[in-house]
Amino acid sequence: MTTATFGQQHLVSFNTANALRICLFDGPLHLAWRHSAMTSDFIAETMSLGFRSSERQYKTIRHDIGYLTNELIENSIKFRAAGEIMIEALTDAHSFRMRIANLIDRDATDRFQELLQKVTNGDPGDLLIEQIEASVLAGDNASGLGLLTLMSDYQVQLAWRFDEDGPHKRTKLQTYAAMAISSS
Repeated sequence: MTTATFGQQHLVSFNTANALRICLFDGPLHLAWRHSAMTSDFIAETMSLGFRSSERQYKTIRHDIGYLTNELIENSIKFRAAGEIMIEALTDAHSFRMRIANLIDRDATDRFQELLQKVTNGDPGDLLIEQIEASVLAGDNASGLGLLTLMSDYQVQLAWRFDEDGPHKRTKLQTYAAMAISSS
């Protein structure tokens, strides 16, 4: 088994002792897509409950967590191989952290690692503008826009760990995210 890590290495040490844990079981893709927004809304609501004393802060935190979780859940659904998706999330007074684990096939592994080489080795703001321009010129959906938006506009720190299982030709992908929570 080989392992590769991209992004913010320190995020990979994720303590799940007090994490909210949700498992999406394998099923038809259309069911998973339909439930992606509901799952991210549930996580955002649950994680932001402790901030209800300030309505403005609560709404901001709920929105930001919802956007982050929806983007990462959609990616895990879109690029998964057969198997469940495990989502773990936790929050404290200063940050929201999550980990999503799912299986992907070798082709998806290669394509995603190639994208991550580009996404993690440049300025997210500059790369986002370049990717938007490339998308407009090509007339298609440019890959990586969601990740670059999270990194550029929400200052989300991201990491990815790939654990390849040679005999089964599948890779366990763990996506890690950390986002500061605004105190205003």
